[in-house]
Amino acid sequence: MKKQYVILGLLLAGCLNFAQAQFTLDGEFRPRTEYRNGFGSLIADDADAGYGISTRIRLNAGYSVDAYKFYVSFQDILVWGENRQILPYDQNNSFAVFQAWAEINFGSGWSTKLGRQVLSYDDQRILGGLDWAQQGRNHDAALIKYKKNKFLIDVAFAFNQDYSNPTGFQSVGTAYNTTGFFSYKTMQYAYIKQAWENFSGSLLLMNNGFQEFDTSNEPDGVSNLQTLGTHLNYGQGSFAVAANAFVQTGKRQNDIDVKGAYLLGLDLTYKASDKVQLGAGVELISGNDADPGETGAFFPLYGTNHKFNGLMDYFYVGNHGNSIGLFDVHASANFKFNKTSSLMVKALNFSGDKELPSGEKSLGTEIDLVFKKEFKGYALVAGYSHMFPSDGMYELKGITEDAASDTQNWAWAMLVLKPKFLNGKK
Repeated sequence: MKKQYVILGLLLAGCLNFAQAQFTLDGEFRPRTEYRNGFGSLIADDADAGYGISTRIRLNAGYSVDAYKFYVSFQDILVWGENRQILPYDQNNSFAVFQAWAEINFGSGWSTKLGRQVLSYDDQRILGGLDWAQQGRNHDAALIKYKKNKFLIDVAFAFNQDYSNPTGFQSVGTAYNTTGFFSYKTMQYAYIKQAWENFSGSLLLMNNGFQEFDTSNEPDGVSNLQTLGTHLNYGQGSFAVAANAFVQTGKRQNDIDVKGAYLLGLDLTYKASDKVQLGAGVELISGNDADPGETGAFFPLYGTNHKFNGLMDYFYVGNHGNSIGLFDVHASANFKFNKTSSLMVKALNFSGDKELPSGEKSLGTEIDLVFKKEFKGYALVAGYSHMFPSDGMYELKGITEDAASDTQNWAWAMLVLKPKFLNGKK
């Protein structure tokens, strides 16, 4: 009986506290089925297409008062059938804290945001949440933030450490053994943005430090890679233009000197009517033709790369690093049938910035289709993509045209539910 009184007391205390605060509780249920017959790379003619269903579930809680905000997000990624029947535990160990942060308000536009969080800016070319991936992307970082009117500045710091035993992180030294996919030991950046009525511009200055090891696998300093650039947006009436310009210098992982690496992008959109929007653009990402131990290849680091360079993820999604670069010319049309349904059609032509050993540059053409239908409380999204590879793509992916399948395609369908359990207001 005493336990019931305690629980009732906690609930009453919580209700009184919510009267002075804002509490939100929401979730996400996102199953996705995929047919993969050349997704990510060319599939061989004698290989069977992949098919499977994965589900992302999230539970998110937020708490806000004048002095601070708190947010936590739990997620699990489930692949249908991955656990044998009546197994008492999850075999893939995918349950995780996706976000856990607190933002403390200092007043006069200043605040600090600490903890595990999504870092997403502009069009997400360099820093993005990668929401398409079921697991998403997060960072453990500390931010100092300032925002006033249409001006903002974020300064971030991160120091990553390995989990080495059940009691915590390493107690001797600070070597960071986690590698791959540009996992960094340290990160610092400054992001500055100013917006006006029809124009906005931002500046990103970022440094990433990567742990290095000597031939005896002992910690041997840190390689630092600098990424600097700008994102610009202009919109007037039915016309809009966006541009990216970034450079990289310093050292990549494995102590590789980076010289002359760059990314340039330009996208134009035109709203032809209330139901049709047209787009066209070009992106040039430098490739590598430098001497051993050096590279001129740019890599877009922690952006949402899935939304760039084709939905089939042939470039810069766990691949195409330190390669021939990319020249991407694309055109798109977005048709809005009514208030709840739309269709996006996009064509992309790819070639390398540098030549392959054969002298070939042309890589191929991809067609992407995405249909979205919104219902009351949920949405259905489906897509189809087809790759038409050229000679260079076979060479790049290490498969001959005779050995590759005649059809390289990918189809998917996804259900998205985002229930709002509680939405307390001040």
